Amino acid sequence: MSRSLLSASSLFAVVRHSSTFTVRNPPKHAPREVPTPLVLCSASHWDLGTQNNIPQPFASMLAEKGHTCIEVDFGLPGESEKCSNSQNLVDRLSEELKINLRLSGSPFPPVIFARGFASLIAQTYISSHPAQGLFLISPPLSNASLFPNVLPTPLGEFDYEPKFPVAVMARPADMDLLRRYSRLGQNDLVDLIQCDNLEGRDAFMRIEQWLDELGI
Repeated sequence: MSRSLLSASSLFAVVRHSSTFTVRNPPKHAPREVPTPLVLCSASHWDLGTQNNIPQPFASMLAEKGHTCIEVDFGLPGESEKCSNSQNLVDRLSEELKINLRLSGSPFPPVIFARGFASLIAQTYISSHPAQGLFLISPPLSNASLFPNVLPTPLGEFDYEPKFPVAVMARPADMDLLRRYSRLGQNDLVDLIQCDNLEGRDAFMRIEQWLDELGI
């Protein structure tokens, strides 16, 4: 693992295999410092050719408001860690997320944001580890929908009970499908948020509003 300091104390990045892990601390002029970290997960390798990264400006804007933002972009496992089994793959990436969160030094359970394929890693993580909330952006309709084009083997559907706040944000057409076919889209305890532009100001404001409702 190699670490490179990007700026004086406010931002550092770690490269772990082909994954990247960046901690963005609030600047000194932030109006407050929120103890609960926000983890923004993406998986650019699996979402290749799509716009399924959480927009980087979101992390900068949240940091300006006092949040510590941990950005994780999951890449391929190393040569010695290649997985031909989908469950082993998401378990290994979830373990990598746990290690990275430990490196961040925060003692508080995070709020996890994840988009696209990274939603699988986030849900694997929260199935076994504490979190203050989970916010999924355009998650797959189901794990079954990713085999065989994305996942090497069938992956069982998640069966965790949302015992903490969970939200799903998607464009209207995608939300219609999530309501019809997704377990989370049919759960009354999950906040469903429609947004035309998932990279725009309105999406960021909806995220801010949801965090305010959580008291974070």
